[in-house]
Amino acid sequence: MLKTQDLHAYYGPIEALKGIDITVKEGQIACLIGSNGAGKTTLLNAISGMIKTTGSISWANRELTKMSCTQIAKFGIMHVPSGRHVFPGLTVRENLEVGTINWRGPFGAPKFKEDLETVYALFPRLKERETQLAWSMSGGEQQMLAVGRALMGRPKILLLDEPSMGLAPVVVAELFEKIVDINRKLGVTILLVEQNSKIALKNSDYAYVIEEGKITMEGESIALRDDPRIRQAYLGKFAK
Repeated sequence: MLKTQDLHAYYGPIEALKGIDITVKEGQIACLIGSNGAGKTTLLNAISGMIKTTGSISWANRELTKMSCTQIAKFGIMHVPSGRHVFPGLTVRENLEVGTINWRGPFGAPKFKEDLETVYALFPRLKERETQLAWSMSGGEQQMLAVGRALMGRPKILLLDEPSMGLAPVVVAELFEKIVDINRKLGVTILLVEQNSKIALKNSDYAYVIEEGKITMEGESIALRDDPRIRQAYLGKFAK
């Protein structure tokens, strides 16, 4: 279980997170929705150890706040930032190999091959483009590669930041099918930050609303999806 308690984070004198309390149960897909600048990305950065915080962040009853990014990743917390951060000059396979750095398995070992085949089964296009340089791939393929690389790190929980950003609707729908498969079939817990509130609420179990660095609402995703306040503020013309 991932849990934050009274979590605060600052950018200089500006308080970006103001006492955040969330709980993500193992096996769950939880999503975080809110407007631009509300603190969604900051919360993921805090969990993965990228910014200094006060308060508590714990995973499986281990306190994370004093750990480095590398130590946190070794506990199985993998962060896929927004913007499709792949290594453009490396091939698809080489990008995936980079994802093994936390467990340092030899690339030819049976376990590595097994993990690689798991990723290729989930994203067949990566298999088809195994020797292709990442810079030459489409945005959707790069996003699949970024998620696949995180899976090569053997995550217990995935932190996904705006996976739909800049992608065509048909690609977004396909990507979210894969995200659900990662959770349901591979057993990976997911905390999802997403501007597309409709698809986030549709494909998650539990949701939090963050505004100005504070959690203002929470509940089962299906209930929030039908809440008039959420429909008006975040779903708009896509509410039906």
